[in-house]
Amino acid sequence: MMMVELTSIPTASLPVAELGHYLRLATGFADDGSEDAPLESCLRAAISAIESRIGKVLFERRFLMQLSQWHSGSAHKFPMAPISEIESVTLVNRAGQDSQLDPARYALRQDGDRPAVISIGPALPQPSLGGHIDVILRAGFGPNWADIPADLRQAVLIMAADFYDGSGREKGDLSFAVAMLIEPYRPLRIGVRP
Repeated sequence: MMMVELTSIPTASLPVAELGHYLRLATGFADDGSEDAPLESCLRAAISAIESRIGKVLFERRFLMQLSQWHSGSAHKFPMAPISEIESVTLVNRAGQDSQLDPARYALRQDGDRPAVISIGPALPQPSLGGHIDVILRAGFGPNWADIPADLRQAVLIMAADFYDGSGREKGDLSFAVAMLIEPYRPLRIGVRP
């Protein structure tokens, strides 16, 4: 499976000014925007780190998921949530010719951690030998900062501030505050490791 982000988070949606206030950057002077680029970079890094830890997409974006086959004939679970829409499902053969699947043959099954595309009918069609499946979907809590749950917004600000201050943790460790704020959003994993 390969996941490609088709749209990125618009700069205007990022809480650059809010992070500046959180960091208590100098106020009372004309804002020349000189700190905006580093703040934006820290916010994007924090969002990416948190999204990868919790398997959730914070800002709504479009993605292309490329699969060699379905998990099963009746359903395929997505590695992220929340998903608001499956825009298209396309079977692509080895020669690159594609055939878009009729939306009446599949549906989105919502789930807080692992939403899935499910078959409406006998089974999801398999790609031909050497072919693949392209699924274009829209995922995320919403397009605006305010659409993201408050505790995740706070975790992003704390982590972005850590990145900005250069106090990033060793070996990818999270600060205690960030770890506690994102814990309820982490997927529950039950099983035995070999």
